[in-house]
Amino acid sequence: MLNSVSAGASAQPGAVVKQLPYLVLGLWGVVLLKCWADGRLNLLLHSNFHSLVLVTGVIFLLLASAGLRWPPSGPSRRNYLPMAVLSLSGIALMLWPPKPSLSTLAANRSSAQLGDSEISFLSPPEQRSLSDWVRLLNSQPDPQLYAGNPVQVSGFVLEVPGAAPEIARLLVRCCLADATPVGLAVRWPPKQQWPKPDQWLQINGVMAVESHQGALRAVLVARKIKLIKAPARPFEP
Repeated sequence: MLNSVSAGASAQPGAVVKQLPYLVLGLWGVVLLKCWADGRLNLLLHSNFHSLVLVTGVIFLLLASAGLRWPPSGPSRRNYLPMAVLSLSGIALMLWPPKPSLSTLAANRSSAQLGDSEISFLSPPEQRSLSDWVRLLNSQPDPQLYAGNPVQVSGFVLEVPGAAPEIARLLVRCCLADATPVGLAVRWPPKQQWPKPDQWLQINGVMAVESHQGALRAVLVARKIKLIKAPARPFEP
């Protein structure tokens, strides 16, 4: 009798150890589905890959359910550290969503090299996005071509050392790891304090020409500045 109780007590921890990998797998399935459902993927991935996260989360849950329902036979290795790290990181991601500083990220990345964009040339000036304007200025750098064009763009404030802040966006092909910044020089209203980095603004104004480091460049003369909330999808493709 005593021997059977002892055997049952020793078998129970072994069964729990066998289930731990599937519990962690199920936890990460929940994490991925939560990230997909509450929109935080917009801060991490291009929208083209959101469905992949959803499918992966479902697969993780199915595998976890199968493993808990039919646990493998044989001895279990008691390596708790990797599972503990995965569990804690998953819980932390659910409790504290990522809030990256886009201006800090942009300041530590090289500017994007954008190709020509057909829409940049065909759409009216006031309908061009910030990245459209940057593409246009890269392909036809003569600032005189755009002097007086109306501009309406939105983006976050990017601090520029030794100069006025720019209005910027991050371009993402896959995920936050490959994000590259694009920005427009801004001539802010005189006698007005410069906005703070990471603030999201909508700026209405016109393009003008100014001298910068011995050359002419296009600059957005801000006439109307509106503080806005960060968009649900802050990245541009």
